Amino acid sequence: YLDKTVFKQAKAQLMSYFAGNLQDFVLPLAPSGTQFQCEVWQALQTIAYGETVTYGEIAQQIGRPKSSRAVGAANGQNPIPVIIPCHRVIGSSGKLVGFGGGLSTKEHLLELESSQGVLI
Repeated sequence: YLDKTVFKQAKAQLMSYFAGNLQDFVLPLAPSGTQFQCEVWQALQTIAYGETVTYGEIAQQIGRPKSSRAVGAANGQNPIPVIIPCHRVIGSSGKLVGFGGGLSTKEHLLELESSQGVLI
């Protein structure tokens, strides 16, 4: 059973996000994954719009300070990118690293969320 209302809400919220009018998604989320992946995905949802954190910071947040690589792997398995904002996670050097949609897409999403963002 699929609730079409949720899909309509997701579509409307994504359109609003890409138009630069939405910062926080309000959708019922229940992604399937391991306990670790779900902890990472939950932590990702606490990253504020326009902010970035490192993989190590997420690892610290979930109480697994030596698991930054595993956090990266969980990001790569994120079933709902953008809505679960894995694009807001960057390397410890501050560089953009890893994103299933490609680094140019990650860069675009971060630009969209920045105060000087360029809407395309």
